[in-house]
Amino acid sequence: MSRTKPWQVSDELWEHVRPVIPARGAHPKGGRPAQDDRRMFEAIVYVLRTGIQWNALPRELAAPSTAYDRFRLWEKQGVFERLWAAGLEAFDEVEGIEWEWQSLDGTQIKAPFGGGATGANPVERRKRGTKRSQLSEGHGLPLAVVLAAANRTDMTVAAVTLDAIVIARPQPDEAHPQHLSLDAGYDYKRTLAEVKARGYQEHVRPNWWNRNHSHRATPEQLAHAAERQPGKRSRRWVVERLHAWLNHTRRLLIRWDKLPSCYLAFLCLANALICFQQAVRFQTQVRPLAA
Repeated sequence: MSRTKPWQVSDELWEHVRPVIPARGAHPKGGRPAQDDRRMFEAIVYVLRTGIQWNALPRELAAPSTAYDRFRLWEKQGVFERLWAAGLEAFDEVEGIEWEWQSLDGTQIKAPFGGGATGANPVERRKRGTKRSQLSEGHGLPLAVVLAAANRTDMTVAAVTLDAIVIARPQPDEAHPQHLSLDAGYDYKRTLAEVKARGYQEHVRPNWWNRNHSHRATPEQLAHAAERQPGKRSRRWVVERLHAWLNHTRRLLIRWDKLPSCYLAFLCLANALICFQQAVRFQTQVRPLAA
């Protein structure tokens, strides 16, 4: 069996990418024509998938400096964020975005070179790190992402993450409510008030230490929290799976970029690829015939 090459860009994917890239005009002083956009995009995806340094990019793919310059240009032009929005729209046409159940979660990423949006990571002996706050819809597709210092708690970046959705969010109403699944790190009055102010119905795992201010959860409280209720099923695991999907792209495992905008651009690109992959998956899966 031949090895897979996840950095290769199919013709179908390129048809989605090409419209979001601004047209490049001729250089006023002439000179050699710019490198092909598709070739540059494939080189950027190669860096994202493999996690290599820009200087280690194989010459047969592209010149490292040229690929990096094109990456920075597209990052400033918002190409990767628009591509992410296009991926969500493509999935919406195939399966439909499940706005009814959304999930919010954060994770810490090592950032050994420091830079903006980094801080002392409490789970890595206070080494430099960055927090990745992620919102997903019911299938686990990314709706929003925000970077913050690793020592920022989940509750402090919850509101800004909910406000960072890259496509238009439908207004919830009684007929079409929107639920938000949260873990105990968001169980604070101020955070839950911000969630409610945005039209969500919160579903949060209780933070017994925060609620009682005097003792940790008793065995009875833990048993009640873990008790499965009839007619209800787990919802929040999809955002944790999203973190796992993102960690398949080695460039995101450790933040080597000092500029948070560069790391965020890679995140947007990874989110876009996930959306397009899931759109193809749902489009090609065999569905049962209606009775």
